[in-house]
Amino acid sequence: MAVSESSGRLAGKIAFISGGASGIGAASAILFAKEGAKGIAITDLPGQQSKGDELVAKIESLGSKAMFIAHDVTLEEDWERAIAETEAAFGGPLDVLVNSAGIGNGYEALEDLEYSVWKKMISVNLDGTFLGVKHGIRSMKKNESQSTKSIINLSSIEGIVGEPHIAHYNASKGGVRLFTKSAALYCGQAKFPGGKIRVNSVHPGYIRTPMINGAVDAIPGYEQGLLAKHPIGRLGEAEDIANSIAFLASEDSSFMTGSEVVVDGGYTAQ
Repeated sequence: MAVSESSGRLAGKIAFISGGASGIGAASAILFAKEGAKGIAITDLPGQQSKGDELVAKIESLGSKAMFIAHDVTLEEDWERAIAETEAAFGGPLDVLVNSAGIGNGYEALEDLEYSVWKKMISVNLDGTFLGVKHGIRSMKKNESQSTKSIINLSSIEGIVGEPHIAHYNASKGGVRLFTKSAALYCGQAKFPGGKIRVNSVHPGYIRTPMINGAVDAIPGYEQGLLAKHPIGRLGEAEDIANSIAFLASEDSSFMTGSEVVVDGGYTAQ
C-alpha cells in the first residue's frame, strides 16, 4: 500500500522507534522521515545492525537525521542508555516514542507450554512496552514544547480477541492494551511543563512482516486461512500500520489519548 502524501506533520520532532530495523517499525521510520522528523532513533537487537544501517541510510536520503542503536527492550539499562544517546545525538528530549518491538509464536497444547516460553513472551511484549513508556515519559517531561508528545504502543487484534494456540501472545498484547489506557490517564492528569503526553495503542490485523511471512512459507494453507478472516480481502502491509502510527505521532490526533486504533481489514468486526 502507498504511504500518505507528505505533509510535514512531524517537522522538527525527535522520534524513537524500538524494534525498528524491519517490518512495521521500519515502515514507520521511513514515513516519519517523509513527514519531516528532525531525528529518528531506530533500535533493535545487535543482530539487526546491518538492516538498521541500511534503514539509516534510507532515512538520511529523505532529509532526516537517523541513528541505529543496539537495544534489548527487556533490559532497563538499555532503555536508559538508548534514550540518552538519542537525546545527545539530536539535541533534545523525545517528542515521539513507538514501542514496536515484539515477538510471537504458537504452541500445540496449552498444558504443555513451557513457563520459560510464557515468560519470554511477556518480557518482550509487555515488560518491554512498560519500560518504553516509563523512560519515554522521563524524556518527554523534560520537553517544554507546548505541542503534545506521543507514545504509541503496538498491541494487536490478539489483544482484543482470543485465539486457541497463542494464549501467551494474547496475554502480552491484552496487557499492552489496558496498560496503555492506564498510562494515558496518568499522563493526562500529570502536570508536566510542556504539552500533554498522549499514549495510544495500535492493533494491527495480520500484516506481511517477516514474522507472518515465515509462517506463510512454512505452513501449507496458512495464508488462505488468514485471508478468509479478513473481510477486506487481503493481508495488511507494514505501510498500512505506519500510516496510523504517523497520524498518532502528529498533532492531527492531539485530542486522542487512551485510544485503540484498530487496523485489521475487518477481522474484529465479525
